[in-house]
Amino acid sequence: MPTPTALCVYCGSSPGGHPEYAEQARAFGTEMARRGITLIYGGGKVGLMGTVADAVLAGGGKVVGVIPRQLVEREVAHPNLTEMHVVETMHQRKTRMYELSDAFVALPGGFGTMDEMFEMLTWAQLGLHKYPCAFLDVRGYYRQLRGMMDHMVDERFVRPEQRDGVWFGDSMEKLFHWMEHYQGEYTPKWIDRSSVEA
Repeated sequence: MPTPTALCVYCGSSPGGHPEYAEQARAFGTEMARRGITLIYGGGKVGLMGTVADAVLAGGGKVVGVIPRQLVEREVAHPNLTEMHVVETMHQRKTRMYELSDAFVALPGGFGTMDEMFEMLTWAQLGLHKYPCAFLDVRGYYRQLRGMMDHMVDERFVRPEQRDGVWFGDSMEKLFHWMEHYQGEYTPKWIDRSSVEA
């Protein structure tokens, strides 16, 4: 797969409890701009969302936000984006972000970040897309989640090939290298087909 041209970044609308989270979000946005990759994200100007968007803009890059109308005030919609899509529901937000993107990366975040990223992982598992999905692990934030995914494989709820298709790491250089070489091979979801057909 060639380098993504439009990268969807999921991350917190809060800055988190350590300055390294914002520092990494800023560095990631700067690197996206340097590589000419458009940022697709949730449209807010607060928390890590705002930090990564500001960094892309400061680097001369393009930023496209997608935000539900009811969250324009709550998440404080960013006023200076290249494009802003205001939608009616969270479902429309996630669908629109998917339609605009060709890769997905999660920086540290909470329930919303997990919801959005796991929907993309599920769609990949079902063969609805073949785009790379990755977790940029800052301060070991996703260490336990990585362990939980391994446990899913051990307990035969996720195929090893599907787990192996999800990248975890703390190096931006390695992340972009992985995305450039991502194959996106589809593996059928079902592990024990007989239990499905019974």
